[in-house]
Amino acid sequence: MAEEKPVTDTSSNFIHDIIDEELAPGGRCEGMRVHTRFPPEPNGYLHIGHAKAICIDFGTAEKYGGLCNLRMDDTTPTKEDEEYVDAIREDIRWLGFDWDDRFYYASDYFETMYEVAVGLIKKGLAYVCELTPEEVRANRGDLTHPAVSPYRDRPIEESLDLFARMRAGEFPDGRMTLRAKIDLASGNFNMRDPVIYRINHLHHRRQGDKWCIYPMYDFAHPLEDTIEKITHSLCSLEFEDHRPLYNWVRDNSGLEGNPRQIEFARLNLTYTVMSKRKLRRLVEDGVVSGWDDPRMPTLCGLRRRGYTPSSIRDFIERVGVAKTNSTAELALLEHCLREEMNQNATRVMAVLRPLKLTITNYPEGQTESFTTENNPNRPEDGSRKISFSRTLLVEQDDFMEQPVKGYFRLFPGNEVRLKSAYVIKCTGCIKDENGNVTEVLAEYDPATRGGNTPDGRKVKGTIHWVDAATAINAEVRLYSTLFSDPDPEADGKDFIDCLNPDSLEIIREAKVEPFLADAKPPASYQFMRLGYFCVDNRDSKPGKPVFNRSVSLKDSFKIK
Repeated sequence: MAEEKPVTDTSSNFIHDIIDEELAPGGRCEGMRVHTRFPPEPNGYLHIGHAKAICIDFGTAEKYGGLCNLRMDDTTPTKEDEEYVDAIREDIRWLGFDWDDRFYYASDYFETMYEVAVGLIKKGLAYVCELTPEEVRANRGDLTHPAVSPYRDRPIEESLDLFARMRAGEFPDGRMTLRAKIDLASGNFNMRDPVIYRINHLHHRRQGDKWCIYPMYDFAHPLEDTIEKITHSLCSLEFEDHRPLYNWVRDNSGLEGNPRQIEFARLNLTYTVMSKRKLRRLVEDGVVSGWDDPRMPTLCGLRRRGYTPSSIRDFIERVGVAKTNSTAELALLEHCLREEMNQNATRVMAVLRPLKLTITNYPEGQTESFTTENNPNRPEDGSRKISFSRTLLVEQDDFMEQPVKGYFRLFPGNEVRLKSAYVIKCTGCIKDENGNVTEVLAEYDPATRGGNTPDGRKVKGTIHWVDAATAINAEVRLYSTLFSDPDPEADGKDFIDCLNPDSLEIIREAKVEPFLADAKPPASYQFMRLGYFCVDNRDSKPGKPVFNRSVSLKDSFKIK
C-alpha cells in the first residue's frame, strides 16, 4: 500500500491566516490551544464532501498542535442510527484522523440547552409562539416590511409556564414553538425571531422518551461549541448568513466560551450528487447496491472502488480551501489516484474478454516461464514468474481480420510482441458456423525471447496475454460515472433523469494470473493496458476473486 502522506503541511489558507492573527499577542486566542470539532449528523454515510470538512477540521487542529472533537449532531430524533455512527467513526479513522477520547453526542447537552432557553425567556429574549409554520412564513415580511409576531410581547411568566408545559408533553406537535426575540425588521431573515425549539413527540435513539421538545440546529450548534470550549467552529459556506444568529446565541447563553464560526466553500464535484437525501434515495430505490456501491461518492464507496486515504487527501489539498463556491473536476480526483497507483500498484496480466491464441509452431506439451517485475517503479517489490505455453488467451479486440488504418495488433501477416515473452506473427484464424472468430493462429520467433528483436526489426504492437493452462476465472466490474450529466443537481433537473445506464458492466469470466486467486483487499493492481483494479472488499472470496476497476489508465486531467 502507498505510504500515507502527512496530514499537516506548511501551506496556509484564509482560515489559518485568521487563526494566526488570533493567536498573536493581543489576539482573541492568545495563549489558548486551538480547538475545532467535526459535527456530522448520523443520518447517512459520509461522502467526499465531508472528507474536505474532516481534513480542514482535524488538519487545522493538528497544524496548530490543538484538539479536534468528534460530535454526533443527533438533535433530530427521526433520522439517527447506530449504523451511521459506526460508519462515521470508521471513515474518519480510515482517512488517518483520530479524536482520542473527545467523542460526544449533542443530545447529551439537551438539559443544558433547555436551561439556556429558560434563561433567555427570563431575560425577555425568547417567547412561546402559537403561530403555525404556515402562519410564520406568511408573516415573515420582506425586505421593505418587517415580520409580524402577535405573541412577541407575551408576558415572561406566561412563556415560562407554557415552555415548561411544552416539555411536559401537554401540547401536540406544531401547536407551539419557542422563538428567540431578536429583530423582526432585520435584513437577515435568520434574525427575524427564529424558532429555537419545536414540539416533536418522537422517540430519541439515545434519550428515549425523555424529551418531546427538540432544539433547532441554529440554536443547538453554538451551544454545543460553547460547552465544548471550541475556539474555531469551521463550517461550510451555507451557514455564513446564520453566523449572526450563532453569535447571538453564544453571547446570550450565559455559558463560558467564545467560539468563532468561520465558513469555507463546500466541495462540489462533477458527475456527482452530494446531498445525503439524494444518496439515500439511490440506495432505497435500488439504483445502487448500497451506501458502499463503488459508484457512490461515499467514503466507504470510494474505499471499495480502490481509492486510498492519501489519494483523497491529496485531492482535497489540491482543491484548496476557499471562500467562494466552485466545482472540482472528477478527473482531478481520478488523477490523484492514478498517480498513486502508477507508483505503487503491482503490474499483472488479465484478459477481460478472452480469445484463444494458438502458437502453431510452439511444441505441444512444452511450457516455460518468464520473469517480470512486480512494479518497475519499486524494485524492492521484486519479481515473479509467469507461465507460457502453446495456447494463450488474448483480448478479443486485439485481433482484427480486416484491420483499420492505424491498427497495429493481431491481423493476418502482422507481427506483435507478446508482453515479456516472444514476437509472434499472425497467420490466420478459425471461425464458427456463424462466422465468428473463435481462435487466432500465429507463429512465434524463438530468437525473440523476452520480446527482444536481435535483428533490430521494429514491432509496433505489444499486447498482453495469459496462459490458458494456468489462468483462473475472475469477476471484473467496470465502473464509470453514475451520472452522464456533469451537473446532475443543476436547477430544473431531476438527478434521477441524469443517471448513466452504462455506469456498471460486469464481466464474469475474465482470466487472470493464478497468483491472484487469493488476492485480498485492499490490494490494488494495474491490469496491463486495461486500468487500475482493486480487490472488492465485500464480494471477493479466496479462489473466486472479484476486481473493481478503480480508474482507467488514460488520464484526462490536465495540470494547469
